[in-house]
Amino acid sequence: MATLFHHPLCPHSRFIRLVLGEFGLEAGLVEERTFERREEFLQINPACTTPVFVEEQIGPVPGATVIAEYLDETRGLALGERRLLPSDPAGRVEVRRLVEWFNHKMFDEVSNYLVTEKVMKRFMPTDLGGGAPDMSAIRAARSNIRYHLAYVGWLTGKRNWLAGDRLSYADLAAAAQLSVADYLGDVPWHENEMAKQWYARIKSRPSFRPLLADRVLGSEPSAHYADLDF
Repeated sequence: MATLFHHPLCPHSRFIRLVLGEFGLEAGLVEERTFERREEFLQINPACTTPVFVEEQIGPVPGATVIAEYLDETRGLALGERRLLPSDPAGRVEVRRLVEWFNHKMFDEVSNYLVTEKVMKRFMPTDLGGGAPDMSAIRAARSNIRYHLAYVGWLTGKRNWLAGDRLSYADLAAAAQLSVADYLGDVPWHENEMAKQWYARIKSRPSFRPLLADRVLGSEPSAHYADLDF
């Protein structure tokens, strides 16, 4: 069986867990606190970031985008119409553009702030930045999430799924980023009904069930987090 080094509230790890679920692949999960910089983990990923996917025949595959591309190259054709990266060049560009948007732009502006300040800093030693949350960073994230949510709503108002007619990596990347904010109760769903309906569709997929069961020590999820009907 393959192994995925991850953290339950790492949105990039969640993205790959959703991808694996859609592919029907199982992987053993190893929780990794990257700030601990374990020597064994550094040996497989010197960047010390999650996720890292390990298969015996290929070895460590680090990073969400690299893992997603690897899985498409090795298993994508077998999915047929359920392939998460389109076969046409224009479709692939759009999916990759949106994956970049959510996994980098939204992560930098929203998810990273929320998870770091509200969760991770409680476990980090003070010399590595641990301590009380920076409320200005949390307020910035709560402000920034509004236009990302509006963008999701705009896209789903024009398309069946974010990148087109079919579910793709773009939907899973966006859902993974929003899911950590939703766990922490920081998504203003009342502001965009289209985005809320799209997320409810994603949230109801079998691949999402393991994420809804996630719990982090000392941080309970929002009341509606695991409710498929919000």
